[in-house]
Parts: sequence; C-alpha cells; structure tokens
Amino acid sequence: MPARTHHIQIDPWTPLGQQAGVGHNRWHEDISPVLEVEPDDRVMIDTMDAFDAQVAREMQHADCGKLDLGPVHPLTGPVFIKGAEPGDLLEVRLLDIEADPWGNHGYTAQVPGFGFLRDVFTEPYLVHWDISGSYAESPELPGVRMGYGSHPGVMGLGRWGELRERILSREGALLERGGAVLMPMADGALPANLGDEALRTVPPREVGGNIDIKQITPGASVLLPVYADGALFSTGDVHFAMGDCEACGTGIEMRSRVHVSFKLHKGEAARRDIRSLQFFRDTYFNEPELAAPKRFYATTGFSVTEEGENRSEDLTLAARNALLAMIEYLGTRGYDRQQAYAICSVAVDLRISQVVDVPNFLVSALLPLDIFL
Repeated sequence: MPARTHHIQIDPWTPLGQQAGVGHNRWHEDISPVLEVEPDDRVMIDTMDAFDAQVAREMQHADCGKLDLGPVHPLTGPVFIKGAEPGDLLEVRLLDIEADPWGNHGYTAQVPGFGFLRDVFTEPYLVHWDISGSYAESPELPGVRMGYGSHPGVMGLGRWGELRERILSREGALLERGGAVLMPMADGALPANLGDEALRTVPPREVGGNIDIKQITPGASVLLPVYADGALFSTGDVHFAMGDCEACGTGIEMRSRVHVSFKLHKGEAARRDIRSLQFFRDTYFNEPELAAPKRFYATTGFSVTEEGENRSEDLTLAARNALLAMIEYLGTRGYDRQQAYAICSVAVDLRISQVVDVPNFLVSALLPLDIFL
C-alpha cells in the first residue's frame, strides 16, 4: 500500500480544551490516539502556541504576569503508529515546519516565577515578534533580526503505567528534598479527568517530552524508546528560534504546522538498552552562519558566587554567571536588562567549555553578532 498523507487540523484561535479530539497537555497512558498511521505515512500536525492561545498581539507587558501555566503545553496527538510495541525504537523524521501559517506571530514571555534567572527577573515582560519568511523582528527589541531555526520544543511518546508511576515516585522524592518540581495539577489539565495523576509536560523524560533542542530542525531524525503499543506520538511548543539555553523559559513561541513521518526499528530499544532520546542528521541543522556564527561575542562564568564562595564543580552556577555577564554586556549595546534577558533566551548559546578543571567548571555564553542590524 502506498504511503498516505494525513493532516491533524486545529483551530489556532481556540484553546485546545475547547477543541474535541485533537490533543492534550498532560502525559498519561489512558489518553486516546487521535489518528492511526502506517510508519511510512506523512503526517501534517497543526500545533498551538505554548500558552494555548492566551497571548494575543495586543497584549502588554503587565498581561504577561496573568498568564495561566496550567494549560502549558498544549500538544497535538497522540498519533498511533501501527506495529509499534514496547521495546521498539521509533524514528521520527522531521520533514518540515511551517511557521504560524495563520498569523505570522510569535512571542517571548518572561513570566514571574519561571525561567533560569527567575530570582533576578521578577517582573513580567513580553516581546512580540513579526515573522516574515526566514526572519523574525520585534518592536520591543529594535535592531534585532532572528533567522529561522524552527524546532519542536516538545516531542514525546505516551507513557506506560509502570513508567509513569516510577517517574511520579522519583519526582515526588526530589520535591521532598527541596528540588524544583511540578507535580500533577488538575487546574488546566487536558484531559481534565486525569489531571490529578497525569505527568506535567514541563520537563524532558525517558521518551522525550519538553526537550527544547534547537538542533532538531527539519532534516533531523529523533529516536525514541517505545513503552506502549502504537508508541503514541505527540508534539507541540514549536519555536521559530531559540538560544541553546532558552534562559527566560520561552524562545520565539509560535503556532506551526509540523510535517513528520515514522520508521520502526523492531526491538532495538530493548536490544541496545536505549532509555532516552537520541537524534541524528546528515545536514547542517541551520544555515552554517547561523549554526556556527562567524562573528560572536562571548562571556564566561565559573563556580564562584557573587559573595565569593567557591562551590566545587557547580555547572548551574557557572552557567548563571556566564548568562548574567552577557546581560551586562548587552547593556553596553543599549538594551535594558529585560530586553537583554529576552535576547539571551532567543539567541545566546550556553556552551560547556570544560568540566575537568576542578573546582571550577567553565561555561561560555556565545552571542551571534549578525542578529544585529
């Protein structure tokens, strides 16, 4: 039988919870598939933006502080891939991403209490982007032009019950130890009846999830271990562009149309003991000058606090220091701190420069200079 093309359509202006049978915003094994396909079929998947139609063009900075995190992230799916069984390895081939075919709008939101530097940036801030072809520009960030680097923030498979329970147990234990964890929450959950026990979509886990890997642009193949019959693939939270850190918690968020196909590698996840996402590609993930900028400015950070306390092998502290130094540098180019934080989130790449020279790990923050007009 020849390969077929399928299309999961959404209404991009209506919250996902008001659209029957197209998606979900939690992970749970009882979520029913919306489509069944053969592995070689092509599937066009329409996706909502990360905040589920809460952000409109006319919104101002203060409105960003009122965003409800309960519906994050609205995902389209699941797609049932015929023949997929636990222990298989599913290859998701990312063929194309259309950037907001309905309105050419994107945004970068700084939501109080969310983001890597949430203790420093406590005020809401919202950047609107106008997407035009291969570029995006914003009136809130004059002089900045971001090139196309679209990738799905979330790609994942349905969880089998035992795995979900194991994840809940370990994340609950982490919460008790004082870790930053988002446990199940009924408010805003879709399906609503599973909110008290379904996993939130915020972190990545064994079978994908909120991966935010900017190198997974069209042309990439993603390998995911299968835990459930049919694999149950869903995607959403697509970005027009993003820095390798997504520092404020958002890239250039947008609606999209994602084109994928699938290939099954029978029994390979079990045979090779693959327990988390892997990916590969045979082409540059972006135009070479965007993937590896010719011109850049870099700051660095290492494992010492502002008060002068040396912490051994603390990669988080090193990344924080590199990012704060970059925000200070962007101030010398005329941007205020919240503008600079937004630029870091969509453009700056955090690189682990070394993890062997104890006690100080070193992180570099690279700013591509060609984003400036």
